[in-house]
Amino acid sequence: MSQAINPAVVAQSRTIEHIITGVATSDGAGVKLTRVLTQNLQRRLDPFLMLDNFRSDDPDDYIAGFPDHPHRGFETVTYMIAGRMRHRDSAGHEGLLQNGGVQWMTAGRGIIHSEMPEQENGVMEGFQLWLNLPARRKMIPAWYRDIPREEIPEYVTAEGVKVRVIAGASNSVAGAMTREDTEPLYIDIELPAGSSFSTAFPATHNAFVHVYRGTVTIEGKTLGESRMGILANTPQADGVTLSATVPARAILISGKPLGEPIMQHGPFVMNTKEEIYQAITDYQEGRLGVAG
Repeated sequence: MSQAINPAVVAQSRTIEHIITGVATSDGAGVKLTRVLTQNLQRRLDPFLMLDNFRSDDPDDYIAGFPDHPHRGFETVTYMIAGRMRHRDSAGHEGLLQNGGVQWMTAGRGIIHSEMPEQENGVMEGFQLWLNLPARRKMIPAWYRDIPREEIPEYVTAEGVKVRVIAGASNSVAGAMTREDTEPLYIDIELPAGSSFSTAFPATHNAFVHVYRGTVTIEGKTLGESRMGILANTPQADGVTLSATVPARAILISGKPLGEPIMQHGPFVMNTKEEIYQAITDYQEGRLGVAG
């Protein structure tokens, strides 16, 4: 159930440093998607490694799904806007991700999983975010949690802005998840025409906004649909303010940088080449994803 909230006043909003247009690609067994946060932005947007947006009403674009594949060294956060996706993994977990739900998975020392659509028609839409783990936690046991729509806290402002708080806290509303090392804020913001919205987060955190319906304005700069705006790290800024002249929907994500080396090879994200070689060997020899 949504709470009624009056957002705190942001004294100085961040500005848009750079606007990113996503890259059309495919993953899994040919699922068509847009890669919004690409590998060349990992250092700038530390601790975030990747953001994919999938959205199609053509089953040929998504029906093959993501068959068994490995991960090590980071977390995945899958937010389903529309559609249904079945998760199975090498630890014996199984869950169904549905409209408005989130799956938070810690790959840690290794997991092999599949994500397969459970529909043959209709819209499939959502986001998958990759969140890095600090070096000291990259080899922790794998873990995951399915968070159904009704367990994600929501609030509505006096201007009718609806906010879903997936992680962190926004305007004193705690989200469904917290992480001590990276302190992620992950919110979905739905703005009616003519509304504005503000939320605070630390000036030391890297942050971005991705618009997936309509357009928003941040400090006089317009961010169009399917565009990501990297927010400037202005020392005096205490948050961000978004405005909309048309109905709009966007996700805002921020987090505390780890400041550690990032070494990625496909589904493995570690700190050194040697750790990557070990991940590949463990996978090839059947040790990745094995409990113990």
